[in-house]
Amino acid sequence: MWKPTAAALALLILSGAAAADERSACERLLRKLDSQLADASCVESPDLTTRNPDTTPADDSLPGLPPSAFMPQADRDILVADPAHRPPIKKAVPGLQIQARFAKDPLGQARFLLRLPKDWNGRLVVAGASGARSEFNGDFVWSDYVLQQGYAYASQNKGVLSAYASTAADPLACRTGTPDNPHYVHYYDDDPGQEFTRWRDFMVMASDLARRGVEAQYGRKPRYTYAVGASNGGYQVRRAIETAPEYFDGGVEWAGTFVDPRGPSLLTDLPPAILNYPDYLASDFSPTSTAALNILAAGYPPDLVADTANGPVSLWSKHADSFWKPTQCQWQKRLDPGYDTYGAGPGRYNYLARLSASTVGNNVAAIATDGKIKRPLITVAGTMDALLPIDHHARAYARQVAAEGGEHAQAYRLYEIQNGNHVERYAKIFPKLELIEPHAQHAFDLLVRYVEQKTPLPPDQCVARGGAISDAPTQLGHCPNLLVPIEPARNHRCDR
Repeated sequence: MWKPTAAALALLILSGAAAADERSACERLLRKLDSQLADASCVESPDLTTRNPDTTPADDSLPGLPPSAFMPQADRDILVADPAHRPPIKKAVPGLQIQARFAKDPLGQARFLLRLPKDWNGRLVVAGASGARSEFNGDFVWSDYVLQQGYAYASQNKGVLSAYASTAADPLACRTGTPDNPHYVHYYDDDPGQEFTRWRDFMVMASDLARRGVEAQYGRKPRYTYAVGASNGGYQVRRAIETAPEYFDGGVEWAGTFVDPRGPSLLTDLPPAILNYPDYLASDFSPTSTAALNILAAGYPPDLVADTANGPVSLWSKHADSFWKPTQCQWQKRLDPGYDTYGAGPGRYNYLARLSASTVGNNVAAIATDGKIKRPLITVAGTMDALLPIDHHARAYARQVAAEGGEHAQAYRLYEIQNGNHVERYAKIFPKLELIEPHAQHAFDLLVRYVEQKTPLPPDQCVARGGAISDAPTQLGHCPNLLVPIEPARNHRCDR
């Protein structure tokens, strides 16, 4: 009978202890975060990137919720390019993944995601969430990119679930679909207690909780923490950099939502687009129609029309069908609930008139950005953004930062992407559009080098089609035109 030597016995004991420690990694981590989390789950994953199908849960996978309240798979696809045009994932990233609720949220809707790579680079990225999206919204754009570089990654859902199907009898329901075939959805964002002021708070809370998780896992706090986000998630980044510099070392926001009680804002921009779109559609997409000129005058970029197998498709029509009306309704019902949405009409909403008839001005002021950034911040935005027009959102925020001045205003940059749009997947239909994601990721790397190595940031610039953010740009400042023509060699679709 074989008897192990003392050395072999010691090796077996050490191996067993290591295996037990590995098996209990999630248990130890959850125990340390127990007071901060509710309904928490932790898995040791062979790959934290989206190449692993288990990284992002299935839609409607949280028990007890109605359909569409929790849509992680759909959420991560909403703004990004089609799979063929996304940056490739070059390696697996093993590590731990935690999914949970914030225990301190009295409404029980605030959700948290934390990914901790085995090979950690000592840094943390905290992501905002666009639209009414879940904490998995940034999986393709931000999580995959930073995890492969060794960053820990955290995200949240702005403290609110998404939406559920409703009816016209629901006073908080928003109409979607076509006039001939309307559907109604109820956004959790419009419920009592879900003020938009919570958006900023949960971005900061996510950073605080993620830093605790990082320290519990690796035995030390992150050396640097960065904020990233797009659209409403970009707004979260701005507010975090303005108000919570102790939690972030810098931020990158992609087409963040501008909020100012003096305007412009979604409540000033969307109504004229909604009001004029039916007449524009009736004109057969005539660019010289009065309706088209009114939409342009409201700040929107020129329309694009592509001939497809199902007939002509318009960039404006894509936004009108999927974004303009639901977004206007959601924001109006939250910020000006006394307005008769479908009696008076969403297209006839007059923000300036409502200032003296409601509390909308105070409600907008409560969530407004102030431009007083306290950490380095980069904005990346497309000139063809047909949801958040660049002059009323990205450029408006740049003007606000410049007006406020201060020490950190020198570390603010706006990189305009020529022909970039808010919704990347539309580039498959309209080849004149430029993808923004590579530039947003490049901007993140530039920010990190600035913060950690003091490498100067490239100046504000217009990034030409097919170009990149440059230390010596051809076009400084704003892009002269919102739309530039496509080169003949790339014109493989019939845009008109």
